[in-house]
Amino acid sequence: MMTFEQIQANLKKKIYHPVYLFMGEESYFIDKLTDYMVENVLPENEKGFNETILYGRDVDVESIISIARRYPMMATYQLVVVKEAQNVKNLELLATYMENPLESTILVLNYKQKSIDKRKKFVKMIDQKGVLLESKKIYDNQIPSWISKYLSFNGCTITPQAAMMLAEYLGSDLSKVANELDKLVILVEKGTQITADHIEKNIGISKDFNIFELQNALGEKNILKCNRIINYFGANGNSHPIQRTVSSLYFYFSKLLKYHFLKNKSNNFVASALQINPYFVDSYKKAATIYTPKKLVEIIGLLREFDMKSKGFGNVSATSADLQRELIFKILH
Repeated sequence: MMTFEQIQANLKKKIYHPVYLFMGEESYFIDKLTDYMVENVLPENEKGFNETILYGRDVDVESIISIARRYPMMATYQLVVVKEAQNVKNLELLATYMENPLESTILVLNYKQKSIDKRKKFVKMIDQKGVLLESKKIYDNQIPSWISKYLSFNGCTITPQAAMMLAEYLGSDLSKVANELDKLVILVEKGTQITADHIEKNIGISKDFNIFELQNALGEKNILKCNRIINYFGANGNSHPIQRTVSSLYFYFSKLLKYHFLKNKSNNFVASALQINPYFVDSYKKAATIYTPKKLVEIIGLLREFDMKSKGFGNVSATSADLQRELIFKILH
């Protein structure tokens, strides 16, 4: 099984294999590789006769095999792409084709939403004779690291604070995140270290009034700063809904509670255990001196309570802005 980066690098070097199976929950990597192959494997003048795009709902295994066994017309390769391959019935029958795949055919299976059992015969055969990618879901706490790697691949770097700002604002939709990063890469010079100022100027996320800065202010128990940020959130409700605030604070305070019970408090161990950038470890250590485990359990209970209120349970008339202000007041006092 290969990684996304390995497959991408080989494709750019025009190293091709007879069969590709891209499968898993994270559609971004699957679509990225599939789109690249459609755009780059064949020159435009060869696509008319040698490129076939199929859809899982409209095709059966027998038809896929029949098309894959055709020879290219006046070209080195033919490209056969099966999109939404999760809808093809009896896909395991491809094992018969995998016994002797045609070297001049590049068959791409775009299998989304889930993975196929890697113990299945045809999956093992693809892994041996072709390329297998399992595209696993990226979790929220992995997004800042993914942003850093993505920008590095495109010739830029980013500060930990800026990566965290983007992750908190954009969420875990990698297509959306990549789209914003592509804009940034175009707007800044190659080799630039992207900072909070770049984010504010080019994407519109305030460097002073965002969920990351709210966490810092809460961690320091800076009441004035917390109130300023939460009032800004209230005045800009569409960009800062209470659900996003509650979710982010829940992860923050849960990690803070976990920190209290770590036997090893070294920076590297804490960063690994809490799954945070080592740059932020000191701020967690400082916050832990302010919030006791008992207080943190109380705060997590508050966050659950306000999550329910934001969804209409036990809340008759309070606005999202009012709920956010009340929540922050109760956390601080």
